[in-house]
Amino acid sequence: MCGGAPGHGNTPAPGATLRPVARKAVETWPRRNRLPERANGQLELRSYDRPVADRLPRVLLRAEGAAVAVAAIALYFHAGYPWWLFLVLILAPDLSMLGYVAGPTIGAATYDAVHTSVLPVALAAIGVIADAELAVQVGLIWLAHIGIDRAIGYGLKYPTGFKDTHLQRV
Repeated sequence: MCGGAPGHGNTPAPGATLRPVARKAVETWPRRNRLPERANGQLELRSYDRPVADRLPRVLLRAEGAAVAVAAIALYFHAGYPWWLFLVLILAPDLSMLGYVAGPTIGAATYDAVHTSVLPVALAAIGVIADAELAVQVGLIWLAHIGIDRAIGYGLKYPTGFKDTHLQRV
């Protein structure tokens, strides 16, 4: 109905339609409050114009990211690990953006490989089992970074471009 790639802020859920009653109500709003209309005459839904149920997965993914970030940070500082190491390494995963120098496909692959929880969870678990504190510290910092990214809306990248993520278009 509205075009755009699935999962982006202006695309309704599959099968969703704007009821004729809603269209009539929208057409009577003052111009400044009207929904944008596409060339084909169809209304473009913005994320805040959609029902709560359509926004729920995005809200849950952001809440999940916030929970991961808070837990990782709490565990890190509860264990008495150094704050300076946290500050030095918290943005280190973003160095994976350098993969975009080689193009969007390689960039998305390198960014996504570093911004999934698989590697930091494995690293932290190995650190706990092997009693290697540095591995646990790096794993927790890495998880905190990923959680913060998810909480503020940065998701895994699609090869179509850096701004195309699984959470939204940034």
